[in-house]
Amino acid sequence: MSAPLEFAIDTFGDVTVGADGHRLPYAQVIRNVVEEAVLADSVGIDAIGIGEHHRDDFAVSAPEIVLATIAGRTERIRLGTAVTVLSSDDPVRVFERFATLDAVSQGRAEIILGRGSFTESFPLFGFDLAQYEELFEEKLDLFSHLLEEGPVTWRGRLRPGLKDQHVYPKTESGRLRTWIGVGGSPESVVRAARYRMPLMLAIIGGPPERFAPYVDLYHRALDQLEVRRLPVGVHSPGHIAETDGQARDELWPHYRAMHDRIGRERGWGPTTRSRFESEADEGSLYVGSPETVAAKIAKTVGALGVDRFELKYSSGTLAHEKLMNTIRLYGEEVVPRVRRLLAEAPAEAVSRAARVVR
Repeated sequence: MSAPLEFAIDTFGDVTVGADGHRLPYAQVIRNVVEEAVLADSVGIDAIGIGEHHRDDFAVSAPEIVLATIAGRTERIRLGTAVTVLSSDDPVRVFERFATLDAVSQGRAEIILGRGSFTESFPLFGFDLAQYEELFEEKLDLFSHLLEEGPVTWRGRLRPGLKDQHVYPKTESGRLRTWIGVGGSPESVVRAARYRMPLMLAIIGGPPERFAPYVDLYHRALDQLEVRRLPVGVHSPGHIAETDGQARDELWPHYRAMHDRIGRERGWGPTTRSRFESEADEGSLYVGSPETVAAKIAKTVGALGVDRFELKYSSGTLAHEKLMNTIRLYGEEVVPRVRRLLAEAPAEAVSRAARVVR
């Protein structure tokens, strides 16, 4: 019998604005993230992920500390990252920190490992961007050995090796739940299968159905490796309000500012309201009323057959109060609606969801 669909949220700790329109201090943003997680726990959301960044527009550079604080104020929500940038960290220290988080949270810790969509951590910690791929591959290989929680003997090229070395603390369950975050390359999908780790697909633009071949590739790779089925998740951005128009109007100026700021760094052109509307209508932006967002999530889950849907609820400077409302509506209204849709006959549920979204 398959496990029930999980509903998660995540945030990068975006620096938001207060009622006066000015940026909040980093400390207040971090305290607000804790409050957002407490609310998520109270409305029944299954998991929260907190991103790791080392730049001006995000407040959280040490997610594990924030998650440990959340652990002390929550009861059931799973506590993870979105993502841990393994390439510029040390796998042993990552394991130690999360094994400790797992202890204080009574087994609720999990990790999403990735290379990250930003590269500020590389010069900050003295790593060469020319070794971007090799760093991740080598450190992921070491981390896969650490997950076995026995004596580790390992040798690499970029980090000193280990010989019959134990790493502490051990977890009570014997294994940390560890995902690999993938942005859309077949090689990364196969890598996740090869290391026998669940797959988290970051779908941040375009129709989500285009990722169906990656889900199929992952399952085929697991079959060839004779590995039992492992979870597949989807991470996508969104915003929820009482009506579609309210949700879109609230999100748009913050979405535009964030998109254009990052676009200037990466050579993108400015976005437009029509592109935003198109992404909301047909793409991977889950913005609207609870009914609209639930229908769109049900359609994605039905098309891809995923085991977790993870909504990135923060978006640039969008205010904390709006984020809290999104979390409340997601837990209290969207999640039950999605479950009802998916409990119907599969074809009928997907068809109905498609009609509502359209």
